[in-house]
Formats: sequence, structure tokens, C-alpha cells
Amino acid sequence: MPVTQSFWSVPQREGEPPYWMCMSCLSEVFYRKVPMPDCPTCHGVSTYEAFTIEAIRDWGTEDLVAKAGIAQQAADPEPISTASVKSAD
Repeated sequence: MPVTQSFWSVPQREGEPPYWMCMSCLSEVFYRKVPMPDCPTCHGVSTYEAFTIEAIRDWGTEDLVAKAGIAQQAADPEPISTASVKSAD
């Protein structure tokens, strides 16, 4: 029987990046949450730091950037539109 990963949610404070990366292995990234009790890859504890997606794209691997996108989609399945459309009647 597979074990389900548990998470602590991390509320996003104003100005704080939403992505939390394990600084021990640099191969796990989570969106507004961190795994408990430890990192599923390296088992590091309390080794997370917040980053923006831009920062992850700057220096992260393609795999890490993909994980960040998947993590955000899982948390926000319906993206909010940033443009409003007016009718031209």
C-alpha cells in the first residue's frame, strides 16, 4: 500500500515568493506548502527557502522548472484571468 505524502501549508505573506525549495538536494520544489516530516528525495528537515518562479527559471534545471509548474497547477487548478474583456456594443 503506497504511503501518502503529508504537507504543512505555508500561507503566502505579502511580498514573499510562493515556491518552497529544498536547499539540501535542490531537486524538490513545492507551491505554498512543504512536505512533512521531511523532503521526499533527500529526507532533509527544515531546509526550505522561498523562491519566485523567475528565480527558479534563472538557475534551475528543466526538471525543476517543470516540477514548479506542476506544483502550481495542482494548487490552483483554475488559473485566474489577468485581463478583463469588455463587450464592444
